[in-house]
Amino acid sequence: MNFMQIDVYTNSEAVNVLVIRLSELGINGFTIHDSADFEEFLENKDMNWDYVDDDLMGLKDVPTHITLYLQDNEQGMETLSELKGVLSELRKADGEYYGSLEMKIDNVKEEDWANNWKQYYKPFTVGEKLVVKPSWEEVTDIGARKILEIDPASTFGTGQHHTTRLVMEKLEGIINGGEKVLDLGCGSGILSIAAMLLGAGSACMVDIFRNAVDTAAENMEKNGFSADKYSAYCGNILADELLVSEIGTGYNVVVANIVADVIIAMSEYFRTFMAAGATLVVSGIITERLDEVLAALKKNGFSIVSTAVQEGWNVIVLK
Repeated sequence: MNFMQIDVYTNSEAVNVLVIRLSELGINGFTIHDSADFEEFLENKDMNWDYVDDDLMGLKDVPTHITLYLQDNEQGMETLSELKGVLSELRKADGEYYGSLEMKIDNVKEEDWANNWKQYYKPFTVGEKLVVKPSWEEVTDIGARKILEIDPASTFGTGQHHTTRLVMEKLEGIINGGEKVLDLGCGSGILSIAAMLLGAGSACMVDIFRNAVDTAAENMEKNGFSADKYSAYCGNILADELLVSEIGTGYNVVVANIVADVIIAMSEYFRTFMAAGATLVVSGIITERLDEVLAALKKNGFSIVSTAVQEGWNVIVLK
């Protein structure tokens, strides 16, 4: 199995925050290279050392960066796409604090990453009703399936990740026609588009990242849905009461393909948006966190309809 080595350059004070963001993407294996660690070692007056490891000495002049490894396949490229989006947002939010956030991928220039992606991103079927494709690929002999066109951009959601596939497969049995859908943490908008192609009447897409919201709207238009069929908001429902009010209520289906901690935090908010008898679909949950998520949702009045798992990633359908 081949891996990509990725170096992300930042400032010492931002390392901890960046590590948290990496963890939210499911990246838990990385190495921190920070000259501040060497300075801390030198300033430790309580220790006397006869020998200093070469690795520690190597930190003396190294620019601060985090090294991580992703599989050189479609799953790795999916995560790489999301990482690029996160770095872009952090750079815009406070470039001075986070530093350059330059990303080096092996010996490949960052600007070439999208072309490298294309070798992995090919049309594929999901469930029984959809086929997902990028714009540069052609598909034939799809039968009664509907085409969902998504180009990789600086945001999560090409449909290749298990979490996204699981939700789309569940939506096939949930969408009957005319539903009002709310997509929290919409990323590329793929789940909203899938719902619309399956027959939903309208979709509201929400994400904390502006580039995700813009990309989701573009992808909606690309798939033939005009602005009267969808709305898109940038913000955090956990911290913005006005946003919650603007999103409104009466949704028949709410989807949240995020991470366990965010779903737990949102668990007391979901019902605010939902019509009587509505369905909630949550995903992005690793098996190790499944019980915590279920406990939070049950505490807030939800009952389980069904679950599914693929390679340690779980989706839950609830009422």
